[in-house]
Amino acid sequence: MANNPATVGPYQCGKGQSLLLIAGPCVIENEPLTLSIAERLKEIVSTMPLQFVFKASFDKANRTSIDSYRGPGLEKGLRILAKVKEQVGVPVTTDFHEAYQAAPVAEVCELLQIPAFLARQTDLLVSAARTGRAINVKKGQFLAPRDMQHVVDKLAASGCENVLLCERGSFFGYGRLVNDMKALPQMRELGTPVVFDATHSVQEPGGLGGTTGGKRGMVEPLARAATAVGVDGLFFETHPDPDAALSDGPNMVPLDQFARLLERIVKIRETVENFSD
Repeated sequence: MANNPATVGPYQCGKGQSLLLIAGPCVIENEPLTLSIAERLKEIVSTMPLQFVFKASFDKANRTSIDSYRGPGLEKGLRILAKVKEQVGVPVTTDFHEAYQAAPVAEVCELLQIPAFLARQTDLLVSAARTGRAINVKKGQFLAPRDMQHVVDKLAASGCENVLLCERGSFFGYGRLVNDMKALPQMRELGTPVVFDATHSVQEPGGLGGTTGGKRGMVEPLARAATAVGVDGLFFETHPDPDAALSDGPNMVPLDQFARLLERIVKIRETVENFSD
């Protein structure tokens, strides 16, 4: 059975806890940029009732085009994430795509992320669970919310009780993702904390031909809606210059707009916390 609240590094995520914020750039582009984004995010959240985990990918293995930038790779990427941990002083997370990567990722990251397209991959889930780290599983867009019970069961059977389930677009529409807010309370009924990924939810897969498009302006409205419905965490990707970013630029929040976005989210969260069950 999954813990709720779940232990994520130094934090407790779930019932009665502060909102967990998972945020950072889509992909690690270089060390100085990654560190500067992490430092700015830590500064932003320092005055807010939020628990912050920094996120950046070492490899975007599911890019639309073979010519798209994927990242620095496992070894260099983890080295940069370790520097974020040490120099900025925040927990870190990243996604991984093959079972052999789980152990080295867990040496650096307090939270391991399973990509949505791989949510049913038993070997990947088992390898993640055996690290002893908390696991954040993004719900596949091809899965109904209650189907995630099988994911939770696989992780529990392999020794992991600190599980987060993440909604990142409920299913595919015509060239875009559709968000069904009913999925959030339905996944919460499985007993795990639930995270809403606001930036990937606005993707338009293949919308720019060889790359994925998106509607950046819809990130905050969806995050507001998810916060009002009730979630335990929010996931955002942000960048100082999204239009020049090497991955997922159309979906990322400009870093200079992120503080105001979070301030509005916190106000909604404070209202929701006053609701009685």
